[in-house]
Amino acid sequence: MGHNHNHGSDQREGNKKGLIIALTITTGIMVLEFFGGIITNSLALLSDSGHMLSDASSLALSLVAIRFASRPPSPTKTYGYYRFEILAALFNGLTLFLISGFIIYEAIQRFNEPPSVSSGTMILIAIIGLIANILSAVTLIKKADVKSNINLRSAYLHIVGDALGSVGAIIAGIVMLVFDWYIADPIISVLVALLILKSAWGVLTQSIHILMEGTPPSLNKTEIQELLTGIDDVLDVHDLHIWTITSGMDSLSCHMTISDNGNEQIILQKAIHLVRERYEIEHTTIQIEKSTFKHPELQI
Repeated sequence: MGHNHNHGSDQREGNKKGLIIALTITTGIMVLEFFGGIITNSLALLSDSGHMLSDASSLALSLVAIRFASRPPSPTKTYGYYRFEILAALFNGLTLFLISGFIIYEAIQRFNEPPSVSSGTMILIAIIGLIANILSAVTLIKKADVKSNINLRSAYLHIVGDALGSVGAIIAGIVMLVFDWYIADPIISVLVALLILKSAWGVLTQSIHILMEGTPPSLNKTEIQELLTGIDDVLDVHDLHIWTITSGMDSLSCHMTISDNGNEQIILQKAIHLVRERYEIEHTTIQIEKSTFKHPELQI
């Protein structure tokens, strides 16, 4: 049985390069927006710089996670350190929630007496931040796997959320510059925070689902069970479990009861081939049973 974990060295190197470039850009703009927010008295800029601090942390954590995941398995970590990527994604999702909560809290404080803001300077700095976020996002899209790797996607969502923050700051700055309507700053900050919360919820739920050994969303347990039962001489498929070790690496285990005159090796090869070809699951463990032996029913 083959074990192609779909974690090629080329893709891993691309992930690393993308994260390093994005981390460098994000850290530089974070410092600019922080001091810009203090100078202009803009909550939108300060909140954006706070989100960039979270971005920088999430990018650094994702980078550490990739390096941990490349470590070989050990006697005490038989699956290696792949799950560290999921833990990093979970942590990144939680920080998105915390930052959004802080932005909303600060915005509420400003609703009654919105302070004046240096709109022109604020717009200029927010535009620089937006350009930096776009560069970081494009870098990750081109070099890293932000679609199927939840660790990379969580870092990418931090940057996208930050880009939304920059757009919000630009809009708020224009409104305040034209109409002197300073309440636009906290209002737009809240809207951006709510958009960030939506993205964070998706990362959190998927991370928790993986850590709880949930069936991958793209796979249907009943369908797989019917597929395996349809093999000649297979009488029953039970104790079927499908779970994700890390993004792009799913595993399957089950017990198959076959007829007494069935050929175990031929049936096993068919089952492994079907699962690999139909569902791209490379890590498969199947126990063959006949009437002379059946494993006791498990409680899970």
